[in-house]
Amino acid sequence: MQFGLTDEQQMIVDTVRSFVEHEIYPHEETVERSGEVPKEIADEIKRKTLALGFYACNFPEEVGGAGLSHVDFALVERELGRGSMALNHFFGRPQNILMACKGDQRERYLLPAVRGERMDALAMTEPDAGSDVRGMKCSAVRDGGDWVLNGSKHFISGADHADFFIVFVATGVDETPRGPKKRITTFLVDRGTPGFEVRDGYASVSHRGYKNCILDFDNCRLPNAQVLGEVDGGFAVMNEWLYATRITVATMSVGRARRCFDYALTYAAEREQFGQPIGKFQGVSFQIADMITEIDAADMLTLAAAWRLDEGLPANREIASAKVYATEMLARVTDATLQIYGGMGLMNDFPIERFWRDARVERIWDGTSEIQRHIISRELLRPLGA
Repeated sequence: MQFGLTDEQQMIVDTVRSFVEHEIYPHEETVERSGEVPKEIADEIKRKTLALGFYACNFPEEVGGAGLSHVDFALVERELGRGSMALNHFFGRPQNILMACKGDQRERYLLPAVRGERMDALAMTEPDAGSDVRGMKCSAVRDGGDWVLNGSKHFISGADHADFFIVFVATGVDETPRGPKKRITTFLVDRGTPGFEVRDGYASVSHRGYKNCILDFDNCRLPNAQVLGEVDGGFAVMNEWLYATRITVATMSVGRARRCFDYALTYAAEREQFGQPIGKFQGVSFQIADMITEIDAADMLTLAAAWRLDEGLPANREIASAKVYATEMLARVTDATLQIYGGMGLMNDFPIERFWRDARVERIWDGTSEIQRHIISRELLRPLGA
């Protein structure tokens, strides 16, 4: 593995960072105050991303994407992590799971998503089934040649802007020695489908303007053509394509931590107490040293996991390690930065309190820290028969 960036990778980093600084940072305060992304700003970000050639850069060239490697895309996400989630959503990275589209689905969903003509949202979580995916109650039953969906999803990010949804529902139950085991199927559901409603979700302290929504299905009828992948094959498409979301959370946590660290470093060098910069006091300087060490470690863990994917090597444990470490590192870095700022860190004159609030959700979504530790320990213990 090469630890330094190639010229092309450095260009990716510089380009995306410049975009974030010039097209995302200026609008962050507006979104923070209003909790909304004005449509004209969202459209402008999408238009400029398309012109830059980075929209859907996580997709292969054969379908119109940029064809970036996993490491290259991790670098993109790392730089986007510096900016507001609500705003960088329009930088446009459709769900990779759309690569499972076949036949007419490619023309209706995959290709329009890559071209930026339609936006998607992933719907898996339910009020009674978060980490326990097989515990979902939202279900679909056959009725002639159709499926009838009933139930709800919540915490669905990006649903307020989505034109269609990638929805995981229970479509049967198998009896196993360990008890009933639900079969899961993935469906493509268009906004406006009869029996399907998108409602406002909950007010969150993290990532204002990046909304979560509630999806309700009330005898929502879908033809069999809306099945993504195979019937009862939801876990197959999930396991093949959704690993990337955990790397995304890790890389964006690294980017956000580096931005936060820049504030801490500058403040420690400029803020004076007792006649000298506070960075000269060991209580602050050691925090600075610990912060950059942890950020660099999280960066290396994340890029190493992405590299394994590029090399076709098993990476489940490494991805879990990157996710749990990077998100917990972000919590420590934001908290330490706030402590360095003192009382001013809690005031909304500075973005520190926003970084601190935003960091909290990263240890929860896309698999909690506890789930990641379960994955890591399972991968280590199973070969030993434990």
